[in-house]
Amino acid sequence: MDAPLWTEAHAPDIADLPQAGVRDHLRRAVSEPMNLVVHGPKGAGKTAAVRALTREAHATPEADRIEINVADFFDLSKKELADDPRFGRFIDAERRRNSSKADLINHVLKESASYAPVRGEYKTVVLDNAEGMREDFQQALRRVMEQYYETTQFVVVTRQPSALIPPIRSRCFPVPVRSPTHDEIVAVLREIVDREGAAYEEDGLEYVAGAADGDLRAAILGAQTTHEQEGEITMNAAYEVLSGIGVDERVGEMLADAEAGAFTDARKTLDELLVDEGYSGAEVLEDVLAVARSRYAGDELARLSRLAGEVDMDLTEGTNDRLHLSHLLAEIGR
Repeated sequence: MDAPLWTEAHAPDIADLPQAGVRDHLRRAVSEPMNLVVHGPKGAGKTAAVRALTREAHATPEADRIEINVADFFDLSKKELADDPRFGRFIDAERRRNSSKADLINHVLKESASYAPVRGEYKTVVLDNAEGMREDFQQALRRVMEQYYETTQFVVVTRQPSALIPPIRSRCFPVPVRSPTHDEIVAVLREIVDREGAAYEEDGLEYVAGAADGDLRAAILGAQTTHEQEGEITMNAAYEVLSGIGVDERVGEMLADAEAGAFTDARKTLDELLVDEGYSGAEVLEDVLAVARSRYAGDELARLSRLAGEVDMDLTEGTNDRLHLSHLLAEIGR
C-alpha cells in the first residue's frame, strides 16, 4: 500500500476501543497509574489499546512512551544491540567491550526505566510480545520494576500471560483483550471508511469482517486493500480482492509486521510459508523482492536489495533458511 496505513491513520483513542471492559481498565490506569499486563490473541488490538492509554496519560506520549518489542530486542546479537540507535545510546564503548549480551540487555532495561519523564510525573515502558522473554531476563525486569516503580509505569503486552513469571504477574493489573466480535469489527470498519469518505456497502463491510476471522488489524487492512484496488468496498469487490490474497499479500503483511517491530508476527508468517506451505527460502526471498518493488522506492529499496543480496548468498552457502530470512526481517525492523 502506498497510502498511509488505516491502522495508523485511524489509531483509536480509549473512547474508540470496542470493548467496554478494556476502556474501563485503561481509564482507571490513567487516573491511577499502575503496571499492566495486557493480554489477548493476535489482532485483538492490544498494542493499539496501549498506545491509546499513553496518548491520554502523557502530554508528550512519543517522548514518554518507550516501546521495546521483546522478540526483536532479545534476538539481537551483542553487536547488533550495541549498534542499534534505539539501544546503543545507553551503551558506552567500555561496557560494550566488557559486558555479555545478557548484561547489556539488563543495562538497557534499567536505563530505559531510570531517566526522568519529559513531562509529568512518570513515563511508560511498553514490552510487546513479552511471551518470548527468557526467565532470567524476566527476573532482571522484575528487579527494574521494583527499583523504578515511582517514576515508571510498565505495560507488558503478550498473547500468553502464563509465560510470565509470577513475580511480574503479581506486580501488574491484568487487562484481558478478547478477539473482537464480528459486529464490533464491522462497527470499527464503518467508522474508518466514513472518515476516509470511501464508497462502501454494508455487505462489503460484513464480508471483510468475516474474512478477517476475529483479527481487527487484518480487517482494517483488508478494507483498505479492497478500496485501493477496486475503488469501493462492496461484497463483490471484497471477494475479488480478498479471495485472491496469496503469497504476495502474506509477504506484504510479513514486511509490514517487520517494519512495525512486530517480529514475532513476521516470523510466524515466515514459518507458515517455509513449513506449512513448503516454500524454499529462495522462493520466499524472491517474493519479498517482488513485493518490495511495489512497496519501497529510492534508498529504502536500494537498502533492502543489498540486504537481500547478502541473504541470497547466505541461503546458497548455509543450511538454515529460517535463520537467514529472520535476519532480513530483523534488519527491516531496524
